[in-house]
Amino acid sequence: MNRSITGGSGAVPVRRAVARDAKRLTRLVRGSRAYEGQYAAMVGGYRVGPDYIEAHRVFAATEGHDGPVIGFYSLVLTPPELDLMFVADRAQGRGIGRLLVAHMRSQARAAGLDRVRVVSHPPAEGFYRSVGAVPTGTAPATPPAVVWDRPELEFRIPAGVRVPIGTE
Repeated sequence: MNRSITGGSGAVPVRRAVARDAKRLTRLVRGSRAYEGQYAAMVGGYRVGPDYIEAHRVFAATEGHDGPVIGFYSLVLTPPELDLMFVADRAQGRGIGRLLVAHMRSQARAAGLDRVRVVSHPPAEGFYRSVGAVPTGTAPATPPAVVWDRPELEFRIPAGVRVPIGTE
């Protein structure tokens, strides 16, 4: 399924990520300003490999149909979880995150899921709540990789209800 939004800079399609996207996705993760300072160690050595892309439902938003990747997410089906979601710093504020969440919800619904768990980066909790995720608890720190507690949320996926882009 390809979806797109149109903004000031044209259409933003969402497509299935492929193995050759691995380096670009890794750069998005490692280069995110959201992971500066105390959070930097978590993504410093992080890698989104071709094997990960092939094993999960990874989708990328691009600038135009052949343009660079400006955001992506990964939906793990068992157990259902939004494992990764990143939007390039330069593309934030354009609705890319909302587009990716709407796309993820459609993918989850198509897979027969009724909910999708999110263990959020603490600064991203407000975003997830703004697009319909509800708090369910706290995931405790897991040193040495993650040394802080993280908000745990979930998206409830009603069967057969279409979620229009940008309205959740």
